[in-house]
Amino acid sequence: MRVLLTGGYGCIGSWIVRFLLERGDRAFIYDLKEDTRRMKQILSAEQLRNVPFIQGDVTDLAGLKSAMKQYEITHVVHLAGLQVPVCRANPILGAQVNVVGTLCVFEAMREAQGQVQRLVYASSAAVFGPPEAYPAGRLNDDVPLKPTTQYGYFKCCNEGNARIYFQDHALSSIGLRPWTVYGVGRDFGMTSEPTKAIKSLALGRPYHITYGGWQDLQYVEDVANVFIRCLEAPYNGAKSYNLRGDVVDLPAFHRALCEVDPAAAKLITHGERQIAIAYDLDDSALQRDVGLPPKTPLVEGIRRTLTQFKQLQAEGRLDTSELEGQ
Repeated sequence: MRVLLTGGYGCIGSWIVRFLLERGDRAFIYDLKEDTRRMKQILSAEQLRNVPFIQGDVTDLAGLKSAMKQYEITHVVHLAGLQVPVCRANPILGAQVNVVGTLCVFEAMREAQGQVQRLVYASSAAVFGPPEAYPAGRLNDDVPLKPTTQYGYFKCCNEGNARIYFQDHALSSIGLRPWTVYGVGRDFGMTSEPTKAIKSLALGRPYHITYGGWQDLQYVEDVANVFIRCLEAPYNGAKSYNLRGDVVDLPAFHRALCEVDPAAAKLITHGERQIAIAYDLDDSALQRDVGLPPKTPLVEGIRRTLTQFKQLQAEGRLDTSELEGQ
């Protein structure tokens, strides 16, 4: 595969790139500017040299079309977007990037049908409302969407537009709804705090997770592998699918941290506030339609992440900029 990634310098994108390269596929990053600080934590220097950077704006349709043609792109992973804090502060900019940018990706795909075989894009669990808005038990992909943020509504709009592109142009796509993704490279966004806690633990520093309650913790390597699986699996349609990792409350996450490193008992604390997004999501449709690789258990995911952070710290390569002032 020759895969174009928008927003590929982020956490999920960096891991997707690593796994694509390890498979022998090609990866190309389309972004406003070259920012390899996360990739340097995840890829070797040699791998990084093999990832071409294509400067461009996701809202620039002509630029996207040119990149797909010039680099003979066969598959697209669309990750570019602005997260909750930015969308709240500047909703117009949020809509331009998250909605118009996604429309540009779909339109470029439409014009490249025949060459480009599959689009997989990041939606979000933020399309769901708070837990109390739904009945008890696992929620399937098609329950009513009741987001509590403009970011969540932008993602709903993208999911709807994906269905229209399939209806009108037979353009297949798969949308994926991550919840709390954790692992090396996750340093920004509302649910980045569990990863920051693990990094702080690696440094022997205290860290307070500001929220509490329940969440769905999804190990970033698993999430990246699901994106790749969706790129290559036989598929015809335009559904958006739930992802599911380990659905636990913050005390259970804290106990898992302490199992991996007992120092967490004193260093890591958490609040009580429940994030207003339903967390008990059913991924059986994704398993049925696409098939999923094995999931990493929570304790093992934390252990790997902590080990990777400690190794980066020992090598003098650990980026701690997001922890300053904590």
